[in-house]
Amino acid sequence: MNLQQIADSFVPMTCIMSVQVFDDGSYGNIRIVCGNKPYVDSIENPDNIAFSVMLKNKFIPDSPYERYIPKDLNFEDACYRCAVMKKPFHTYIHPKRYDFWVDMYMMPLTADEGNTYYLAYSQELTSDAISSRMSNLDAAVTSAVIETCIKLRGTKDFKNTMDEVISDIRSLCEADKVCLILTDAQKRSFSVLSEAASTPEGNYPVEDYLRANYEDFYDIIETWEDTIAGSTCLIIQNEKDMSVLNERNPVWCESLKLVNVKTIVLFPLKNDDETIGYIWALNFATEKTTQIRATLESSSFFIASEIVNRQLMDKLRKISSFDILTGVKNRNAMNQRIDDIIDGKDNLPEKTAVIFVDLNGLKQINDNGGHATGDRLLKLSADILKNTFADSDIYRAGGDEFMVLAANISEKELEERLESLRLYRTGSEEVSFALGYCYSEGEIDIRQAMSVADKRMYADKQLFYEKYPERRRK
Repeated sequence: MNLQQIADSFVPMTCIMSVQVFDDGSYGNIRIVCGNKPYVDSIENPDNIAFSVMLKNKFIPDSPYERYIPKDLNFEDACYRCAVMKKPFHTYIHPKRYDFWVDMYMMPLTADEGNTYYLAYSQELTSDAISSRMSNLDAAVTSAVIETCIKLRGTKDFKNTMDEVISDIRSLCEADKVCLILTDAQKRSFSVLSEAASTPEGNYPVEDYLRANYEDFYDIIETWEDTIAGSTCLIIQNEKDMSVLNERNPVWCESLKLVNVKTIVLFPLKNDDETIGYIWALNFATEKTTQIRATLESSSFFIASEIVNRQLMDKLRKISSFDILTGVKNRNAMNQRIDDIIDGKDNLPEKTAVIFVDLNGLKQINDNGGHATGDRLLKLSADILKNTFADSDIYRAGGDEFMVLAANISEKELEERLESLRLYRTGSEEVSFALGYCYSEGEIDIRQAMSVADKRMYADKQLFYEKYPERRRK
């Protein structure tokens, strides 16, 4: 069979590849036997978008594929399944090592010779993602991906739904354990969002385990990108793959062996080329590798998008609820809380205090030292309130006025805390608070309590200005 003629009969860039198989069923060299002109141009022609990322820009027939791209276990597995197991393969992916998308097709050939098996590999490169190609998936894979999307988009309980999605992924992988880890590269931190186990014994909190057994597990996490080596994911199916992992990342590999991990799937969650986390599956069903990879390649895209959307919404809610200058809750949050209490959506405990706090002499400080000095005083005052009422809700009601809603507090403890605030009145140059409160040990009328606390605060402020008339507002 003339393999060059077969390659030349394809219009898209196409090459013929060979897979060497040993007697024990493992594979050896995977070679690019020959290629048609469009394929050779993708390696040798500087005008082709693939040219600059090729390791070598001169095509030599029957060379190991690693001459042109870094070793990729996922690519090798696809070649083996196609050439040896005679299973056609298609995917549309964006490996990190490329700045383009690859639409690849593999078809088995009947040109086998002894322990050497062949496939035709065709590819098309696109600079941007094409949604129609991303959706061109196997029916079972498409169904799983759509189900994940519907669950995530329709939920009001994101955490519970994400737990369900991770449980579905565990079932698909038939894995001992699946975990979704969120990462923050700037803070060098991680957290476990969701996890699922196949047995009650395996249903231990992964985050607790990692923090207890590693000085800083993020040291391991930040090695994963290099371990994936520019591919879309890392899939370790057998001892041979594990040996590759050991070469790339011996520390992590050893830690996996210590907990009897023999196979692993590791998928990065990416948004705009930024890694926001990972999904891992431990000891999965290797006979389902193709379906697992295809499903997670698409599902991880949507999962990452939903997580980023939720994180953005959380940030917007925080921005809309917190005062940027002082870090306490703002007037919008205070008004919403009061409305919820009035409407019966928020029931306060029996022992509750409403405290109004105002800064004495801020106008004079702004006039003499400028607003920057006044802002520093406001931030200092908020920090003092946060330290004094660390277990309470603190709101900046406006200007230099704060409201504290203290629940589950005795009147004696309240007086002690207020007295500690009064100690700051050591002179005209120090922070000075005007204080007023209303305490209740039974059902509280929040509007009346606020009115009482506000009047007492202004009476307290009047006493301060009688003592320090030079700091009265002018």
